[in-house]
Amino acid sequence: MAPTADHGDTDHGGTGLRARWLKTLLRVRNTDECVFDPYRIADNLLERWAEPQRRYHTTAHLTAVLDHIGVLEDHADDADIVRIAAWFHDAVYLPDRSTNEERSARLAERALPEAGLTSAQIAEVTRLVRLTVSHDPADGDHNGEVLCDADLAVLASEPAAYAAYAAAVREEYGFVPDEAFRAGRAAVLHQLLALPKLFRTPHGAAHWEAPARENLTTELALLTP
Repeated sequence: MAPTADHGDTDHGGTGLRARWLKTLLRVRNTDECVFDPYRIADNLLERWAEPQRRYHTTAHLTAVLDHIGVLEDHADDADIVRIAAWFHDAVYLPDRSTNEERSARLAERALPEAGLTSAQIAEVTRLVRLTVSHDPADGDHNGEVLCDADLAVLASEPAAYAAYAAAVREEYGFVPDEAFRAGRAAVLHQLLALPKLFRTPHGAAHWEAPARENLTTELALLTP
């Protein structure tokens, strides 16, 4: 199925996102029979994305990732499957756990059969969700490149927006003492800066790589005593 643009309502609440979910789901389903509530999965996911422990990984982040997929969709092999993966990629999020991506993928495996997706489509969604552990898609993995670039696009934000992102991440890890957080965050930034390239799509490489590296370098300097 050819991907279709999804530039609809981008509010950070539930209404616009529910509409976007339905449009995407109707395009990817392999049946026209309506034997389930098409919003049930979306509503469950939106509840998860609104959990109180979240400060950055919220519906605003989901909306931003979906918007960035819209920018990159021509690079994807199936942009709508990438959108479904975006809905699930941080659906399980506990900042003190290292199994969030795996648990999010398993949630997709349980939820998507009733939505009318094929086993091959579900396998691709869960593969993409698991790929967000490393953000390191293989060359030629167009769907993976689009999802990973869309997820990391926040790194290329304007400086004020990037500072707000970094502050929200710190709030999510409020249970971690300052010194330990600075060390852990600095390690993450060093790891990102050591990558040959942060973004794999042509658009990401051309428009996001340089500002992202500048933001990461600035944050790292601020974390260093």
